[in-house]
Amino acid sequence: MRHWKPAKDYLEHAAEALRQGQLVGMPTETVYGLAGNAHSAEVVASIFSAKGRPTFDPLIVHALDTEAAFAMAAEVPEAARQLAERFWPGPLTLVLPRKPDMPDLLSAGLSTMALRVPAHPVARQLLATCGLPLAAPSANRFGHISPTCAEHVIEELGDVERIAGVLDAGPCTLGVESTVVGFPEPGRIVVYRLGGLPLEELREMVDGVEWVEVRDAEDDPELAKRGEQSPGMLARHYAPGKPLHLLSADAMPPSAEEPTGWLLYDHGQRDRFSHLSGPVEILSPGGNLNEAATRLFACMRSLDAANIRRIVAWRVPDEGLGRAINDRLSRAAISTDGLG
Repeated sequence: MRHWKPAKDYLEHAAEALRQGQLVGMPTETVYGLAGNAHSAEVVASIFSAKGRPTFDPLIVHALDTEAAFAMAAEVPEAARQLAERFWPGPLTLVLPRKPDMPDLLSAGLSTMALRVPAHPVARQLLATCGLPLAAPSANRFGHISPTCAEHVIEELGDVERIAGVLDAGPCTLGVESTVVGFPEPGRIVVYRLGGLPLEELREMVDGVEWVEVRDAEDDPELAKRGEQSPGMLARHYAPGKPLHLLSADAMPPSAEEPTGWLLYDHGQRDRFSHLSGPVEILSPGGNLNEAATRLFACMRSLDAANIRRIVAWRVPDEGLGRAINDRLSRAAISTDGLG
């Protein structure tokens, strides 16, 4: 895998690789994606293969602008247009009915597809240069910690021949995946995945609708029965190789009977637990949720690489981006609110 740095000097190389049916590691404002031609069923299949991703988990398709994104949709509800006008380009994915000419595998055979217009300048330049919509799930092995820098992509997928290279634009600015919403019926908006766009901001933009949060398909039997799902809904996801235990925000640390790494929120928590032994990662010394989201996956990777046997983390304040952080931690954890 080529390491293309600085990214802007290699945009044409990456674009040509995509036109030739290869895959490219692409920076976005959320995480690095594994990009390929969304129009090609064979390329889409190679994305699933490279990641070891089960084919029942849909992909997100990235487009240069709203017009290009909506051109792939069979219909666009007014609420979706309102959200796109306000938040695209940005960390928002819309689940919409798809046109039949898009590969079935993109959507795991569902009648909907997930669409996003990224804000990262390199991602936008790549989309403009290659002239293709790009299917781009996170550039990591399925279920592993999402990559937030080019080095993470190389560590995870450096041995995959189909990947031509990764465009290195430095660390991602958000650090958690996009927020995903869908529109199963008039007057109802479903939040399939919490992410880089706080739900509070979304709700301010659309009046007179019911907002429903669905953590996974089992949360809403009707949605599951109709087959309405989206990326990022699996109960176990974003996981390090070492077992991660998630505690409530006010819980005391367990006794370190085995080598343990600690994932703390801020310096205030570090001061409270100054007796901890073993490696410690602090998401945000000053207690800033934006910074915590940016550092989440990098901190998890650092602890996963340490000489420990388990990771213990605490929930962060459950507001704004904190809700997305807690969602990722809970999906990565083998136990929550205890070590049982």
